[in-house]
Amino acid sequence: MRILVIEDDIKISEFIQKGLKSSGFAVDQAQTGKTGLDMAFDNLYDAMIVDIMLPEMDGITLIKNIRREKNNTPIIILSARDRVDDRVGGLQAGADDYLTKPFAFSELLARVQALIRRAGNVIDPVKLSYADLTMDILKRRVTRKNEIIDLQPLEFSLLEYLLRNTKKVVSKTMIMEHVWNYNFDPMTNVVEARICRLRDKIDKDFEPKLIHTVRGAGYVLKNDEA
Repeated sequence: MRILVIEDDIKISEFIQKGLKSSGFAVDQAQTGKTGLDMAFDNLYDAMIVDIMLPEMDGITLIKNIRREKNNTPIIILSARDRVDDRVGGLQAGADDYLTKPFAFSELLARVQALIRRAGNVIDPVKLSYADLTMDILKRRVTRKNEIIDLQPLEFSLLEYLLRNTKKVVSKTMIMEHVWNYNFDPMTNVVEARICRLRDKIDKDFEPKLIHTVRGAGYVLKNDEA
């Protein structure tokens, strides 16, 4: 999952980025409203975190511009303004949630996860599953045939992306954009290496195999025996 953080306070921005990355998210950052708007239009994000008081373009104007272009990416406002009028104004501008500073990162993370789940129409609020493979997002736990599988943060994020796109082919570029926070370099084999590691943990000792390569296209999570 890829998040855009638009925040001009460097300490707060770094704090959010560190927390999100440790939770398995890819994170992009902008320190001005104009830069954030350009990035929102140029890239696909699973959610955005936006401050109101930003240089060059305030957060409310930024959100209105995003919504005007029919961009429905979930947006949570993070602001020191805590008056009711401020919260109402932010939500009316098109934000999906509003959190005031100071804040607990655990609450911010829970709200971001909730927005992403709602946007993806995930029925179960805390779990993703396919065949005998289950992922508990809140507990950060993966099991197959009730056996716990230990995954590194990037492996967890990669599997989550595959689970959210079950039976859909996802390209290397799509994986790089949503799991890593930099653009795809066709000369690197980082995706193949991570897929290989994930297969060793998810498929090696289990049947049927779930992670499949679609030559020239990418990868897909599916059960060929179903």
